[in-house]
Amino acid sequence: MTLAARLLVLLVFWLLAAPARPGSEGDGGWQRRGPGTSAAVAEEPRCTVERRADLAYAEFIQQYAYSRPVILQGLTDNSKFRALCSRERLLASFGDNVVRLSTANTYSYQKVDIPFQEYVERLLHPQDPNSLGNDTLYFFGDNNFTEWASLFRHYTPPTFGLLGTTPAYSFGIAGAGSGVPFHWHGPGFSEVIYGRKRWFLYPPEKTPKFHPNKTTLSWLQDTYPTLTPSARPLECTIQAGEVLYFPDRWWHATLNLDTSVFISTFLS
Repeated sequence: MTLAARLLVLLVFWLLAAPARPGSEGDGGWQRRGPGTSAAVAEEPRCTVERRADLAYAEFIQQYAYSRPVILQGLTDNSKFRALCSRERLLASFGDNVVRLSTANTYSYQKVDIPFQEYVERLLHPQDPNSLGNDTLYFFGDNNFTEWASLFRHYTPPTFGLLGTTPAYSFGIAGAGSGVPFHWHGPGFSEVIYGRKRWFLYPPEKTPKFHPNKTTLSWLQDTYPTLTPSARPLECTIQAGEVLYFPDRWWHATLNLDTSVFISTFLS
């Protein structure tokens, strides 16, 4: 083999092994780099939520469905849906659609309607640690399923269901450092399509210490360090392609470590 051929082979192997670069197809074009684009939020030192691959439905019901959260891996293949959720393709398909934003506090009282393209280009930026929840607008839920049907029909939800419940989707996109403070509702699944989302979870009988109008980022910086080990929540960062299941009435707060695209399937 000539020297040029060897160099070409090495280059091909390097390209195949190299991680996806910010702004590349690997992150769907959602990760922007430049001044003020980093929220400087890290993953937890140790994930305390169990990860399971190839989990059988019977075991899910017996061990997790009514008792504790679990991270599911390889449950479904949403590669086509993921490709459709790239920044370029969503803007081309839905840029003119009006989306409803909620404030990033526990109760999300305020709603603001805005064109999707304006949200992505003007409001999708890293969280200011000093902002209150009611000053931060967040695209999650409140989806017009008629307008977004062409996208949602390509999503394959987790195959595990609970008796007597009906699944409902909630789709969202949010900037690094954003998230929703502690709240609770019925059971459900949450899948990360692009980016990373850090979760904090407490069982129903253990009410967390938090302010409903302070952001999760503020809570992580101010309250979390004061918690004793026994008072800390279950926590883990959900990677793209993973699905978190949370049981009924479990307290949870979320924190997007990158600009993240995600979809939840609520079982109501």
